[in-house]
Amino acid sequence: MAENVTLARPYAEAAFQLAKSGNALAAWSDVLSGLSAVAGRPEMEECIGNPRLSPAQLAQLCLDVAAADIKLSLTADQQNFVRVLADNDRLIVLPEIAELFNELKHGQEGVKDAEITSAFALDEATLKNLVADLERKFGCRIQATVKVD
Repeated sequence: MAENVTLARPYAEAAFQLAKSGNALAAWSDVLSGLSAVAGRPEMEECIGNPRLSPAQLAQLCLDVAAADIKLSLTADQQNFVRVLADNDRLIVLPEIAELFNELKHGQEGVKDAEITSAFALDEATLKNLVADLERKFGCRIQATVKVD
């Protein structure tokens, strides 16, 4: 949803700047992906939409679920980031934040995303050759996802 991307962009950019300054882009990417999975759970979405839960309770719930179920170990900055999202009613856009963060990270690293659509499943060797050809053609690293249609 375009509106969610608009809401998520400043948070993704802030997380990116914080991660970049701490030389922790990969760690933040992993944490945001994990938090995105937590926020995307139906029971968590129900809690996020519950007006009886305070922002502090929502943030703590999200942190507890991330620690217990996904075994995420968050730094103080990452925990504060979750609290800021909860305070501003933005936990629901964590999937978009994670996606935008990864786009910024890939831009920093010179990596381009490519979605390869094929009529049949590609074996590992074929995919590797295709990615190598794309990297030569575009002069950058390619992170490919394959979709069979």
